[in-house]
Amino acid sequence: KAMCTGKLQTSLLVVGYFVYLLVGAAVFQALERTAEKQEKIAAAQMKEAFLQNFTHLTIAEIEQFMKNLTEAIQNGVYPVGNESQIEDSNWDFSDSFFFAGTVVSTIGYGTLHPRTVGGQIFCVFFALFGIPLNIVFLHRVGKMLSLLCKKLGKFLYEKGMRKKKIKFLTLLFFLVMGILVFLCLPSLFFQITEGWSYSEGIYFAFVTLSTIGFGDYVVGKQPGRNYFRYYRILVAIWILFGLAWIALLFNL
Repeated sequence: KAMCTGKLQTSLLVVGYFVYLLVGAAVFQALERTAEKQEKIAAAQMKEAFLQNFTHLTIAEIEQFMKNLTEAIQNGVYPVGNESQIEDSNWDFSDSFFFAGTVVSTIGYGTLHPRTVGGQIFCVFFALFGIPLNIVFLHRVGKMLSLLCKKLGKFLYEKGMRKKKIKFLTLLFFLVMGILVFLCLPSLFFQITEGWSYSEGIYFAFVTLSTIGFGDYVVGKQPGRNYFRYYRILVAIWILFGLAWIALLFNL
């Protein structure tokens, strides 16, 4: 019976967690998308005006243009290329989901952030309840993984191995498997998809999973590269399980 309630609790937690992220993503998208589109239009107009008059501009006007351009770029608006980019939003659903995930996991790359007052206030409350939920979720997934550990240990114990040796071996096994699955393989994947070097991939994976999140490297954001559709959602799932693996290591 305890097993059943445990499983039910786990299922409810997992479902609740993902629903929380999905709802958060939908709200961020609703709050931020229009404001971002207006910013993109303004940036395009600014570029247009600059290109028409740049031979007659004073130094002060050029300085102002540089300032506006820098601000636009910091807000994730790149006025490079043609008009079609106005339609591409940084707040489409997979981006918003990815953003929600980086908020609750406290990675916070800082490349995408809410600009509207509503978005910022919602972000405060979303994080306030989302961060503890994320901790509980990771703890539960870590617990499930440590049950696997126990099973492995039991199996080795029945084979006549000493307890200390078993502890060392299970820790080693999960450490090596985790490094392979969460650092080495994803870095190869990033190398192919993002065109980074392998060491940049390792660096990005480490900075992400340790929740440092500098934001100097971010997935799915390079202009001119074609990413497959659910790429960022896949990366978000890798982050979740990677964080759970790290939680498990601390448990062990």
